[in-house]
Amino acid sequence: MTGPLHGLTFIELAGIGPGPFCGMMLADMGATVIRVDRPGGNPHSAIGHSVLFRNRQNLALDLKKPEGIETVLKLCETADGIFEGFRPGVTERLGIGPEQCMARNPKLVYGRMTGWGQTGPLAQAAGHDMNYISLSGALHAMGRAGEKPAIPLNLVGDFGGGGMMLAFGLVCAALEAQRSGEGQVVDTSMVEGSAALMAMFYGLKSQGLFSDQRGTHMLDSGAHFYEVYETADSKYVSIGSIEPQFYAELCRIAELPADDFGHQMNPPKWPEMKQKLAAVIKQKSRDEWCELMEGTDVCFAPVLSLEEAPSHPHNVARGSFVNVSGSIQPAPTPRFSRSNAGEVRAATTAGADSLDVLRSAGFEESTIESLIASGAVKQD
Repeated sequence: MTGPLHGLTFIELAGIGPGPFCGMMLADMGATVIRVDRPGGNPHSAIGHSVLFRNRQNLALDLKKPEGIETVLKLCETADGIFEGFRPGVTERLGIGPEQCMARNPKLVYGRMTGWGQTGPLAQAAGHDMNYISLSGALHAMGRAGEKPAIPLNLVGDFGGGGMMLAFGLVCAALEAQRSGEGQVVDTSMVEGSAALMAMFYGLKSQGLFSDQRGTHMLDSGAHFYEVYETADSKYVSIGSIEPQFYAELCRIAELPADDFGHQMNPPKWPEMKQKLAAVIKQKSRDEWCELMEGTDVCFAPVLSLEEAPSHPHNVARGSFVNVSGSIQPAPTPRFSRSNAGEVRAATTAGADSLDVLRSAGFEESTIESLIASGAVKQD
């Protein structure tokens, strides 16, 4: 597999959620990512993670055995980076913390993924996506007027503020190591990552343009021209006609009377205009609105389910989704003009690539046989 990260090698200490997402992003871009799994795999990580585990090599190691730890350290000698998502101090106690790994390879980049960060009073506390985006201010800002905050799946903490930030940090540190000859630790906090995703809104707040009142602003369902509406067939469409020329196009196509909709940027009138626009949209089916608005400058799209999205003509034309061994999944992104990574490979089971990984890393056959005999290495 080629790709813009071809030639870089990262070791992924098996985890769930943001760590695998980081590994997927790196592997999708052509990096060699060796996922170090526990023998037999983790039953929890199998739930919903098959897409996140794609494009990897899988090495099953027993990290409770000294031989397993030594194998990881040996792999670090020729790798560009390693990343983990345990609580602070766990890998140090195992013997594969930053100091131990970087002693084998001074240029090694060591990525750490946690919710709270490696330091601070909450560093050792348990938590999940929702807790981290609560602390960053992101969760409080999401939701409709008069309602409690709306949970945005685990997109903002685990994936956007976590796995994506870790992948970015690893690549940044790997590039710097090529210049300096020195590795470093990348401390990725989902609190801070999700706060970074809120940068524009913190900027608006500092200018007095964004308050703590959910559902009252232009981009959070407060405005009638930036909203999701139900159609006659109980489906939904999204309308985002922010700019005046786009709003004018919405009014023209939907035949909205100027007396009711003539003053777009009048927030006190937004709730009333929203009710009236909802009544208009409810008169036609989603497909009928698509015929009228899709492809125009209204800034319109049908709200598609996970079942529907891969079949939309635009997504089909661009190959936005791929079929991998019968699994429909998002295609690698972003695209490059000459170094796309090629065909997506399905996730493999724990230990499926153990022998290949060790041989590629230069382990002698006698050493591999010894590791298997000790139980430190498993081959599926």
